[in-house]
Amino acid sequence: MSKTIAVIPGDGIGPEIMTATLRVLDALDCGLSYDFVDAGMVALEKHGDLLPKATLDKIAEHKVALKGPLTTPIGGGFTSVNVTLRRHFDLYANVRPAVSFPGTKSRYENIDIITVRENTEGAYRSEGQTLSEDGEIAESVARNTRAGSSRIVRYAFELAVRKGRKKVTAVHKANILKTSSGLFLNVAREIAKEYPQIEFNEMIVDNTCMQLVMNPYQFDVIVTTNLFGDILSDLCAGLVGGLGLAPGDNIGERAAIFEAVHGSAPDIAGKGIANPCALLLAAADMLDHLDMVAKGDRLRQAIRDTMTNDRDSVTPDIGGKGSTSSFADAIVKRLAA
Repeated sequence: MSKTIAVIPGDGIGPEIMTATLRVLDALDCGLSYDFVDAGMVALEKHGDLLPKATLDKIAEHKVALKGPLTTPIGGGFTSVNVTLRRHFDLYANVRPAVSFPGTKSRYENIDIITVRENTEGAYRSEGQTLSEDGEIAESVARNTRAGSSRIVRYAFELAVRKGRKKVTAVHKANILKTSSGLFLNVAREIAKEYPQIEFNEMIVDNTCMQLVMNPYQFDVIVTTNLFGDILSDLCAGLVGGLGLAPGDNIGERAAIFEAVHGSAPDIAGKGIANPCALLLAAADMLDHLDMVAKGDRLRQAIRDTMTNDRDSVTPDIGGKGSTSSFADAIVKRLAA
């Protein structure tokens, strides 16, 4: 198979972890070619635009992109690049696996939870946000639709079937947000009836946070709306060692973008100590999406084996003495064995 993907190296540590990730992908012999494009601060400096049209065109052409972390400047006039990409390509499903790896400073072992977050509507819509002229009153509109709720819930159930998962939990706040969250919950109940082989559960979001901390093993697949999914997916990442181990998949009908969900970490950029795992795991998810599931599983296992047996090669944030490049070297060596 030969496939070209768009590659956005990103800002800060982005180019370092992207270089490591592409080296590993090449070692897997996936038949991938890379079309490098700019976004974020690099694009602003080079092209005067955080997200140039040429970048959007290349993603549309290849339909798959691998993205490093991006920086959106603080202040008025700048819209989040990530949000813009999701809206432009209607990447309605944000999939965030949280899986335990050896040697991390986490409180739990054997965690395996997938959060499926609606990615385009809910509380994160820019429309309907107002601030009174005197600066005293801020208002925001949360807008959920039946169509948007239906497709994200159905995506979660289909993912559960495809991956052999047993349970889907719909997380909501319908006891208070009776219209916006209530619509989502009612749609989830309706669609759950179409999947009798999957256990369905519903849980209020604040209780979900408590339950995740107390007993995360009760969760399998979580499906929820945009704001709740943003918060819960980071909480789940904390259960397994932090955002350095958190990939993010943004899936739509016309395109898919796979990313490390952590920030650009400018404070350690250029020091060679950035953990590439989040982007590597996103790349593994990308391989699944490209029907190279065996290669994706092989990559995940190589990461796991390296973290178990090559502790001196892994980065300091997960207890090692190595660097970004030594981490990648160790994974490549295992893939070559």
